[in-house]
Amino acid sequence: MTLTPIRTGGSSRTATSRPDGSTDRSSGGALPGTITIIPWSDPVIESLGHDPRSIYVETFWLPVLGPSTTFLLRRVARSFDSDPEGFPMELEDTARALGVGGRSGRNAPFQRALGRCVTFGMARWVEHGTLGVRRKLPPLARRHLVRLPDPLRARHDQWLESLRVSKESLRVSKEVEELRQRARRLALNQLRLGRTIVATENELARHSIHPALAHESIDWAVFQQRRQTSADGEV
Repeated sequence: MTLTPIRTGGSSRTATSRPDGSTDRSSGGALPGTITIIPWSDPVIESLGHDPRSIYVETFWLPVLGPSTTFLLRRVARSFDSDPEGFPMELEDTARALGVGGRSGRNAPFQRALGRCVTFGMARWVEHGTLGVRRKLPPLARRHLVRLPDPLRARHDQWLESLRVSKESLRVSKEVEELRQRARRLALNQLRLGRTIVATENELARHSIHPALAHESIDWAVFQQRRQTSADGEV
């Protein structure tokens, strides 16, 4: 691994280049007993990513991050629910709550979990003692997918395909609903102009409205017109 000094806010930090291309930036010096956790604002990841408590993270990120790191990120996510702007984290208590013992020593389990959050881009040191943590985890990159066993890689491919199909179905459904609303408006306007049902049907056909949708839209327009006439007669 290659060590490169980094200067941030006047303090020296160390970046550790990993074989997978990720970077570990330490906070610089020994950590205090309590650090401040703040949200890492990233609109792109927050719109595309996954809650640390989600099935996606449990299924696909857990084998990459490891259980201690995953549970740490879940704990932070729960804390963000009640303290969205940030909160203090007592390291000793958090380590024991996660079942990984004390925090002392660079190679202590909790220190490694904290370091892996940074190494894999789930968190970053803003300054000494202040850690920015993502609210959502990004989808797995290709370099992370290769770390998964074959069955999990196949499940991830299936998940991506199902997501694509769901988005396509949603897009089609939205387009159909927009077309239905357009056909209904057109049919109602034609009837209000005094056109016959046949003339209205021909007008919708001229606008490339499918006959079945045209029929449904004309029925809807006739009902709306009758309801309006009835309401006007009661006034």
